[in-house]
Amino acid sequence: MLVDGEARTTLAVVSLIEPTNELLETLDKKRVYDMQQRALLQELKKKPNITLDGTEINVYANIGNVSDVGMVLQNDAGGIGLFRSEFIYLHSETFPTEEEQFAIYKRVAEMMGGKKVIIRTLDIGADKQADYFNLPKEENPALGFRAIRICLTNHDIFKTQLRAILRASAFGTVSIMFPMIISVRELVDAKEVLEECRQELIAEGKKLGDVEIGIMIETPAAVMLAEELAQEVEFFSIRTNDLTQYTLAIDRQNPKLDPFYDSHHPAVLRMIEQTIKAAHKHDCWVGICGELGADTSLTETFLRMGIDELSVNPGSVLGVRKTIRSLDLSK
Repeated sequence: MLVDGEARTTLAVVSLIEPTNELLETLDKKRVYDMQQRALLQELKKKPNITLDGTEINVYANIGNVSDVGMVLQNDAGGIGLFRSEFIYLHSETFPTEEEQFAIYKRVAEMMGGKKVIIRTLDIGADKQADYFNLPKEENPALGFRAIRICLTNHDIFKTQLRAILRASAFGTVSIMFPMIISVRELVDAKEVLEECRQELIAEGKKLGDVEIGIMIETPAAVMLAEELAQEVEFFSIRTNDLTQYTLAIDRQNPKLDPFYDSHHPAVLRMIEQTIKAAHKHDCWVGICGELGADTSLTETFLRMGIDELSVNPGSVLGVRKTIRSLDLSK
């Protein structure tokens, strides 16, 4: 009698020997898609992301771990616009040490060969839970104890990560991005902890690189304070998923609200445009790293707003680049 594992293997072999029409259709679609991607890569490789009228924009990729970097390079992305560092914590059974994190950040920076790597600091909480954090159960976790609120309350956790990132900055072009900032005070506090870590490492004789500092814009509060916040950082990255949720007061984890959830809502688009204008007044560049960044129906809209960078999942990079190169903003 076959055990479950053997049974699954046998079924898999049979399905390949006598594939169903559905399987054949799926494989054929994948083959066509892969061929299209290879052709598109050859067409766009090493070419600038520039519109027909000469407007240039950076196209970066989002990752969650080192294993994603291969796809970033394979799709010829200009850099990493969002390294979701919380996945290091989610894949660990206890708090990852400075050395463990340093090894990961260093590896990514080296693999990217000088291209920009933006590391978002810990964004645990809400829908991302790690048991060893012992976070309390909350009625509204998306509005609760998460991200920068955890870091500013637990300096030991925060400093461990910041020290690891700063050390990795000596091996590539590394930027630090703070999530869920809703006030200038929070940002100043985070920067003070970062500077404390920098001074400690210098005193220890560690080599450090130049690090850009940025924040995520994901709440209406951050949009309203964009001018003040822009004077404290070098860049913004708009997280459109959460910005839509908080602007529309709709829980994006609740499927019953799907008919009411509209990421193209005029209020959301106005928030994005307002953020870009406020940032540019203070020489602060702006990117989009949420799902809307890969929505090619909005690419032209974002470029006309003046967006500087789009960061998408690696598989969407080529499609976004192709769209950019087809646009003429002079019309």
